[in-house]
Parts: sequence; C-alpha cells; structure tokens
Amino acid sequence: MSLLRASATIGGLTLVSRVLGFLRDMLMARFVGAGFASDAFLIAWRLPNLFRALFAEGAFSAAFVPMFNRTVAEAEAKEPGNGLAIALRFAEDVLSVLLPFLIVFTVAMMLAAGPIVWAMTGGFPDGGPEKFALATQYTRITFPYLMLISLVSLLGGILNSLNRFWVNAAAPILLNICLIVGLLFFRGHSEVETARTQAIAVTVSGALQLAWLVLACWQAGVRLRVRLPRLSPEVRKLLALIGPAAIGAGAVQFNLLISTTLAARFLPQGSVSYLYYADRLNQLPLGLIGIGVGTAMLPSLSRQLGGGDAKAALDTQNRAIELVLLLTLPATAALMVSATPLIRALLQHGVFTPYDTIASARALAAFSLGLPAYVLIKVLTPGFYARADTRTPVRIALVAMLVNLVLNLVLIWPLAHVGLALSTAISAWVNAVLLYVTLRRRDHFAVDDRLRRTGIRLIAATLAMAALLFLLNPWIDPWTGRSLIERVAALGAMIAAAVTVYFGLVFALGAYSLATLKGQLRRRR
Repeated sequence: MSLLRASATIGGLTLVSRVLGFLRDMLMARFVGAGFASDAFLIAWRLPNLFRALFAEGAFSAAFVPMFNRTVAEAEAKEPGNGLAIALRFAEDVLSVLLPFLIVFTVAMMLAAGPIVWAMTGGFPDGGPEKFALATQYTRITFPYLMLISLVSLLGGILNSLNRFWVNAAAPILLNICLIVGLLFFRGHSEVETARTQAIAVTVSGALQLAWLVLACWQAGVRLRVRLPRLSPEVRKLLALIGPAAIGAGAVQFNLLISTTLAARFLPQGSVSYLYYADRLNQLPLGLIGIGVGTAMLPSLSRQLGGGDAKAALDTQNRAIELVLLLTLPATAALMVSATPLIRALLQHGVFTPYDTIASARALAAFSLGLPAYVLIKVLTPGFYARADTRTPVRIALVAMLVNLVLNLVLIWPLAHVGLALSTAISAWVNAVLLYVTLRRRDHFAVDDRLRRTGIRLIAATLAMAALLFLLNPWIDPWTGRSLIERVAALGAMIAAAVTVYFGLVFALGAYSLATLKGQLRRRR
C-alpha cells in the first residue's frame, strides 16, 4: 500500500474512535464534571493508560513489528513459502513469555494501588482521604485493562505486518463505545457512582478488544498457541529492545504523568481535569496523523532498509513528514487560536462550568504549541526502530523528560496548570529536534528539496488560516454556548471557512496538487 492510503485507513478509523471519544468526554463533562470524582477517575485511568502507551502500543509495536517482518523475510529466503509460519512460531514464543508476566504484573499493581496513587498524588491534599480512597478503588478496577490491551497489541502487530491495518485501528472504537454505554445507561445517581461505572467500562472494553483481535486473527489464518515459557534468542532480543523503546516511545506520556502528578499535589481541585480535557482535544490530530503515519510507515521502512534500498527509505521518510505537516499545521493553528469556542461548544454542559471552559482552553492553547513536535516524534522514531536501534530514542527522551521536569517546577507557580501544559509542549520540541539532528548526523535522513519547498508554502497557508480564525472568534463564540444545533452550526461554519481558506491556498501556492494526492492514494504495484 502507499503510505497515504495506509495512513488514511488507520487515520479514518482513528477519526471514528476520536469522534466517539469526544462524545464520551462531552457526556463525562456533563455527568461527572471537573472536580472530586473526575480527578479521582482520571488519576486511576492515567496509570493503565500510561503503561498501555509505553508497552502495549508504543514499545512493543516498535520492537515487535520490525523483528516479525525481518523474520518473515529471512525465512522466505531460506524456505520459500514458509516465512510466515516461522514468524508465527516466534510470535507464539513471545506470547508464552508475555502472558505470565502480564498476569503477575497486573496482580502486583492492583495490590500496590494504594502506595502508587499516594506517590502520584500525595494523598490528594485538596480532597482528603475520601478522594484518595476513591482513586485507589478506581485504579484496582481499571488495571486489568493493561493485561488485555497488551495481548491486543501482540495480535495487532501481527496483523499490521500482514498489511491488515484496519483491524487493529478499529479496536479502540470498542473502548469509547463501552464508556459511552456506561454513561448513558449505567451511570449512578452521583458523580462518584458514574465515575465508578466508567472504571468498570474500561476493563470490559479491554476484554471486547481482545475478542475482536482474536476473531480477526482466526479469519486471517493466524492461530497462536500458548506454550511453556521459553526465552529463545529471538525473544531475548525482543525483550532487550522493548525496555529502551518504552522510554523512547513514551516520553510524551511520561511528561503528561509528571504534569498530572504535580497538578494533583500542588494545584487546586479540577486542575487534573483541565489538563485531561485539553489533552484529549490536542490528542485528536496526534492520533489521526502521527500515529496513523508512524504505524503505516514502520513495516515499509523495515522492508526497504532490510532490502538495502536506502533511497526508497529516505523518500518514505520525507513524504511522511510532508504528509503530517499538511495536516498538522492547520490543526495546530486552530487549536491555539480557537481553543475557547472549541472547548465551550464541545464540553460546556451540565456540571462543566464557564470557568472550567476558560481554564481548559488555556491549557489546550499551551499543549497545541507542541502538536507538530508530538507528530514529528511519531514519524522520526521509526527511522531508529527500523534499524533495530531503540537506545538512541531513549537517551533523547530522557533529555526531553529532564527539560520537562525543570520547566514544570519553574512554570507551575506563575502559570499553574497552563505552565504544566507549556512545559510538555516545549519538551516535545526538544525531543523532535534531537531526533532529527541525530538522524541527520548519521546520514539516515535529510530533508529533500521537495519537502523544503512544500513546508514553506504550508506555513504561509497556515498563517492565513490562523488570521481568519482570529477574526471569526468574536462572531462564533457567542453561538457555542447555546443549543446543540446552534453549537454544531457555529463549529461547522468556522471549520468550513478555515478548511476552504487553508486548502485553497495549499493548492494555489503549489504546495500540493490534486494529482499528487490521487497518485498517493492509489496502490503502488
């Protein structure tokens, strides 16, 4: 598949998931709000979500997919027609080691939930022992999700290697459906009971996602057997790669964890929720663009480098950056310039107040400064993983995390939760720049003339769109606090105007052409 076609498949399904995620967040803002119960649930959800991002989706995929593809290629060279079967035996060895480890780890984390929540929150000085006990209870309920989603990641990695990207990309839709169903049909009579329902729905969704991937694997002829654990040389190599990849792939998640912890310890009640809601909106383009393109390019890049085609690998990386800039730059401008009307239209219902809107919008504008960097990290790191180098991104991620920690401690006092969001954005830029510089110095990547020309023209189109949104905000904002129909109409008009101006200028300036987009969407023979 072409990069754009595969990315569109992943991004389209991610769009469905994120739209459902916004519906879930709108319902959560309406029924749980931004306060006692929401802070407790979001702390509990942050832990399994962190480990999911690090190990299940980030590190595991980064290490497993290139190894699986290389195993297929090497086995095919020796035994034509038998490459996939040999690679699946490697996957069975991985499953036999992964499953018992996940069971023990999950049980241990559930037993240690109290001390872990205390380490993160200091016992919630603003909410007292009741809030701490609630967060601990929710953590125990949600943590089995980690074990389930890690198994999903193994099966999804196999299907991605077989170019069946859509199956794994569709799995998160089940998470949002479960949470929405919980909010609509099983919520309690109070915010605390409703948040508990959300915690239960998280784990139920993990079981449904695993069932979905197992069924898809069976249909693809992939049926893994669980054997006695065996640390084969290949499994040892995979484990050696996962640890560094976890830190490298999870730098942004670690930064968010640090920000959440500081907000819970030192800032007023609701700050954790402001950061969450802002990050959710900021994550939409990251999920659609960065994760989609990064996931799609890793198998292709691994095969190109494995086959010694460095020129094709360089072109893949340049076109990937070109694609993410086309979509990320306007998203960044929109989230920064129009943060308040977006948050007001989407979340200001029920117990979510106008004050909550302003506080969340300020955090969103700060987070969005780093959006291009977040996406570039997802696109640049496969350049290391495809070469089986997971250590360099780790060293770079550690530098970025140190920058984030220092900035957090400096900016939290004058800017409160906005300072934490700004620190995350700046550290993401440090991470992205260091990744690029390192690849460039090793002659593994260089910006070609086409990307350079396109980038300048995309920036010009983005600035024009940002100016338009700035002028539209005073006209649109009053409508975003009214009825649902009026909110939708206001947002629709604003988005339509911005998209028209941006893509009109993109095509007028020659940054992209319709012929180029059509060509990239076709299958490459």
